[in-house]
Amino acid sequence: MTWLVQMLLPVAGRQKTYDSITRELTERFGGATAYSRAPAAGLWKNPSDRTERDDIIVVEVMVERVDRKWWGAFRRRLEKRLRQKEIVVRAHEIRTL
Repeated sequence: MTWLVQMLLPVAGRQKTYDSITRELTERFGGATAYSRAPAAGLWKNPSDRTERDDIIVVEVMVERVDRKWWGAFRRRLEKRLRQKEIVVRAHEIRTL
């Protein structure tokens, strides 16, 4: 079984940081893809019911096994490094067609 792990990261002028993140993931997993040319626009309601917007890029890695402990620690490092309250890291089972 193969998994696609995706990280939704805020844009805000952090190209060198993303390059470093994709290098680290490539060294560990043998490859990584960053969709950084056309950022996606994320919208959500904050606790005061105001709509917020954040431009994001998606960084993804294909892995044979999801090590939840490692990915949880990696997510926390990303949150600290990017000064974010929460970063979404999600995994999807993929099947080759």
